[in-house]
This record gives sequence, structure tokens and C-alpha cells, in this order.
Amino acid sequence: MFEEKLIPLERWITTFVEWLVDNHREFFQLIKWPVEQTLSGFDTGLNAIPPVIVILFLAICAWRFSGWGLAVFTLVAMTFIGFLGFWEDTMTTLAMVLASVLFCTIVGVPFGIATGRNDRFEKILRPFLDAMQTTPSFVYLVPIVMLFSVGNVAGVLATIIFAMPPIIRLTSLGIRQVHPELVEAALAFGATRTQVLLKVQIPLALPTILAGLNQTIMMALAMVVIASLIGAGGLGSPVILGLNTLDIGLAVVAGLSIVLLAMVLDRITQSMAGKKYE
Repeated sequence: MFEEKLIPLERWITTFVEWLVDNHREFFQLIKWPVEQTLSGFDTGLNAIPPVIVILFLAICAWRFSGWGLAVFTLVAMTFIGFLGFWEDTMTTLAMVLASVLFCTIVGVPFGIATGRNDRFEKILRPFLDAMQTTPSFVYLVPIVMLFSVGNVAGVLATIIFAMPPIIRLTSLGIRQVHPELVEAALAFGATRTQVLLKVQIPLALPTILAGLNQTIMMALAMVVIASLIGAGGLGSPVILGLNTLDIGLAVVAGLSIVLLAMVLDRITQSMAGKKYE
């Protein structure tokens, strides 16, 4: 019964993407420009700063939000990455993650607030978030390459799409978890809806929002590695090179650097969220 394709959906999708490329290239270049400038700034800045300063800054952040244990781990982990010879690749990966998370936050937090305060908008947006989270990460790469070419910027754009759902969902959850009586009390005292949002709902939802930020960072870090398949740099490049040349040592050492960077970022952002509960 289903031996032949009766619905050539793949051909329709290909035709649609080709139409977008042929007729709306200027629009996609307009989207690409701020991402390119932001990524370039982060990448140039992080690679220009002496490694000692970057390591000390991360260690101080770890100490500030968690304590000496995480600070020492951060110091040792980042120093070890430097000794492995992957410092420049690590900074490029970190720049891609920071650029991706910045745009995820700029877009995701307002969308999360909107879905948290509006049930109808939440129902409309939910299927799109489901699709963004369940679509295999490799599927994003082909249309991204067609629309934005290859390289670090294309990798960041793919990462933004892949990593945005958690911050939207958890921002929405945080807003919805604010007790209705607190909102009613603020309104009863004459606060506007904007004041209620800024003075009541966002401060109380902040731990949950930061948890969403943590998840977005982790998903972004995973995706920027996969984005090396479309020419993105960073730590994903030696992993892909090790895979292609069957150089297990190169792949494992680059993968270890990714793991250590992920652990540092994860622990620091988790500690930031935990501080808000105290």
C-alpha cells in the first residue's frame, strides 16, 4: 500500500528552500549581519585576552557563585585545556556559545514571558517548540547552509534555533509559577501590569529563568560541536578531523576539552541559579 511515495514532501521542501534562497537572500543576509558582528567581537576579544586573565575571571566567577571548590576545579580544568594545546579552539567555541546564548536570551525571554502570560499564545507556540526540540540536530544544517553558506556564523544560527526552546519554556514556567495572589495583591495596590511583571513576576521567576539559561548553554555547546560539519571552527573541528582520519587520540583529547568546558559553564550557571533561591 505504501510502496510508492504519494506525498513528495521532500521535493516540496527543497523547492521552497530554493525559492527562499533565490528571492529573499537580502533578508537572510540582514539576519546574518548582527550575528556575524557579535560572534566576531566575542571571538576576537576572547582570543586577544591573555589566557591567564580568562582563567582567573572564570575562577573568580566560580568562587563568587559557588565557593572555593568550584573555583579550584575551574582553574585546574581551564589550565589543563591550555596545556593540551586547544586554548584557541576553546575560546572560539566559547565565543560561539556566548553569541548563541545572547541571541537565545534576547529572543527567548520575551517569548517566554508572552507565553507565560497568554494561554492562547502558548498553545500557538508550543508545536513550534516541540518541533525545534525533537528535530534531529543534523537536519538543521542543510537549510542553514543553503540560506547562510558555511562557517562559524552558519553554525551559530543553527545553534540559536536548536538551543532556544529551553529558555522559552522555563521562562514561561517561571512566570506561571508565580502565585496568583501575589499578582492580585500588586494590582490591588495600584501597580500596572508592566510594574507587576518587572517588580513581581520576573524577580520571583528568575531562578527558573536561569535554569533555562543553563539548559540553553548546554544545548548550545552540544550544537556548536555538530556545526563543525558545516565549517564552524572551535573544538568540533579536531573532533571531526579525528573521526575522518581515525585518529582516536586527537578526537578523545578534543572531546575531553569540550567536556571540561561544559562542566565549568554548567556548574557556574547552576550556582548562579542556586544563589537566587537563598
